[in-house]
Amino acid sequence: MRVLRRLRAWLDRALSPRAPASPDVADVERPEDEPPGAPASPGDDGIVALPIEDAIDLHTFAPRDVASVVEEYLHEAQRRGFREVRVIHGRGKGVQRRVVRGVLSRHPAVDGFRDAPASRGGWGATVVWLKPADGGDASA
Repeated sequence: MRVLRRLRAWLDRALSPRAPASPDVADVERPEDEPPGAPASPGDDGIVALPIEDAIDLHTFAPRDVASVVEEYLHEAQRRGFREVRVIHGRGKGVQRRVVRGVLSRHPAVDGFRDAPASRGGWGATVVWLKPADGGDASA
């Protein structure tokens, strides 16, 4: 649960830079010349703000966090109106791919998914179709 709270706070800060952080995350100022997403200080919790885009690369996340990161990403992408996203899990031995596919198969926001075409990552990425945020029929 702590990972989910941290991810939610991280998403909130990335999406609403002026919105106050959740109570369990300190509000930290960054120097203006520091790039967005850079750690706030050497002692911070490693929370990095990333923009919500139509793709997420899981290579930057610890394997133990992948399932919860994908779950939160899908909720937020759906909330923002994305209808198609790409989850980049890598090719490797297929462990991350299985974890991602397990989350996708039971996630309420997911309308369908398949391997990405070769031009978008092939079997190292999964294209996901999301249901509309209002919960309506995706074919509408």
